[in-house]
Amino acid sequence: MKTLLKCMIAGLAMILAGPAMAEIKVTDVKGREVTLAAPAKRVVLNFYYEDYLAVVGPGAMDKVVALSLSTWKDWRPKQFAKYLEAIPAIADIPDVGDAENGTFSAEKVIAAKPDLVILGAWTYDAMGDTVGQIEQAGIPVVTLDYNAQTLEKHIQSTLILGKVMGSEDRAEKLVANYKSAMDDIAARIKAAGPSNKKVYVELAQKGPSEVGNSYGNGMWGTLVDSLGGLNIAKGQVENWGPLSPEYVLTQKPDLIFLAGSEWLNKPLAVSVGFGADPAVTRERMKAYLGRPGWSELPAVATGNVHAIYHGGTRTLSDYVYAQYIAKQLYPEAFKDVHPAKNLAQYYETWLPIKADGVFVLPYPAPGQ
Repeated sequence: MKTLLKCMIAGLAMILAGPAMAEIKVTDVKGREVTLAAPAKRVVLNFYYEDYLAVVGPGAMDKVVALSLSTWKDWRPKQFAKYLEAIPAIADIPDVGDAENGTFSAEKVIAAKPDLVILGAWTYDAMGDTVGQIEQAGIPVVTLDYNAQTLEKHIQSTLILGKVMGSEDRAEKLVANYKSAMDDIAARIKAAGPSNKKVYVELAQKGPSEVGNSYGNGMWGTLVDSLGGLNIAKGQVENWGPLSPEYVLTQKPDLIFLAGSEWLNKPLAVSVGFGADPAVTRERMKAYLGRPGWSELPAVATGNVHAIYHGGTRTLSDYVYAQYIAKQLYPEAFKDVHPAKNLAQYYETWLPIKADGVFVLPYPAPGQ
């Protein structure tokens, strides 16, 4: 009888202690304390799709009960197609809309019955009272921020994601990989000394007749700053926005990076990303070089114009784009670094698809 009583007491203690022991608390990138009863099993995923897949690992999409579709399918259609081929079940995941086009629906989120909503910090800022609606329904909301393009926010976001999803081991390994790569870049730059090269990054989406965004802070802007390049957009635009053609000409950039992607219905965009053809990419780049006055720019005159994948920034694989930019700023210091190969290795190690396409590309081709 005493033995039975002891077993009953022990069992009751385990039942009572279970939720408390499993409870997860994190402070997200907006400084909000978020509590989950246990690692999330039903997720609404708003952004950072590849980072989610890398951190959570095999079976990651089985836990997604709804997502913001257009910022993946429309912004990166060929990337999305590759994932759809690898994980066909993505086609059946409901779409809750997104803040970018004003379609994000709290009602659809709540109807999906998630135990966690993962938002990009920029989405959280744009949503206003919508987040409150979701939380009032008893659904935790956690924010991540890879857009800030800082080592600190990348690490914080990755560890948060690992903790709320119960994949802390993968998260810690990804953090170690990212930090190692960025530390190596910093060490090489320190040894090389100042670059003093002026850098212009343009979102090459609309064709040469219309100036695309450049980046003052965040994304490419922060990345260029951290690598010691002189970003000509700094102080001219806050986060992103177009620079005047006259201003670009007066600044005489030494390096130009045309940020391209796989956009739909953008026939003049610089084609970069999954499935891109180098010949087409260079043809689109050549059209940009025909702009008035560009032939006189140092970057054009010396063959220092490059295509770079816009979908590659704000991710855990963006260290390869940091390597590529740094290689142009400090050619000798990075002569043994091969960003395209490193990107292929990252996908092979952490993701269910291969990095097939064009992700970094010089114009003209080497030797021309």
